[in-house]
Amino acid sequence: MVRIKERYILVNILYPPEDAKQHSSVPDFVVRHQPTTGSLTPQSLLKAIRAEVATLFGDYGSGAIEGNLIVKYLSQATSTFILKVKRAHYRLVWAALTFMNRVPLKSGDGKPCTFKVVRVSGTIRKAEEEAIRQARQLVLAAADFSAAAASGALPLFSEPRTQAEDAVMFDASDVSDEDDMIEEDG
Repeated sequence: MVRIKERYILVNILYPPEDAKQHSSVPDFVVRHQPTTGSLTPQSLLKAIRAEVATLFGDYGSGAIEGNLIVKYLSQATSTFILKVKRAHYRLVWAALTFMNRVPLKSGDGKPCTFKVVRVSGTIRKAEEEAIRQARQLVLAAADFSAAAASGALPLFSEPRTQAEDAVMFDASDVSDEDDMIEEDG
């Protein structure tokens, strides 16, 4: 029997900074990763994605994802969700997410946003690990910003924080090149 192949798509919802927020003491990366409103539900999210797929790909797209698009995880606190879709059709969903520009709400128009596909994985475990890693990185960056604000220095947010920042790295080919460079008398 053949196993059904699926993909898990990890998506972040990013919000553009508003004019009033730009002058506050809250850093931009925290404003972009702000929590999503409580009226976002998995059903409204699926409805919006299906509508966008139908707009972009017509009946073919609607039929392709009709029975196999599921929201496996939705966190309004971190503005993150994981979608489960068949492997053959995950690109249709990715394209639809790229063109969506508002958070789908039960009532109202929704807030302007950008849907960023962070990872496409074959297992939900790897998608969950990436979501946890990103949430941890966001908390550490916010803590660094508040510590830097207290000391008066500005940290670099463009560089990702890693566990092995101070590790000495070398290329294995460098070692073999040193052996070749031994001078021979001749």
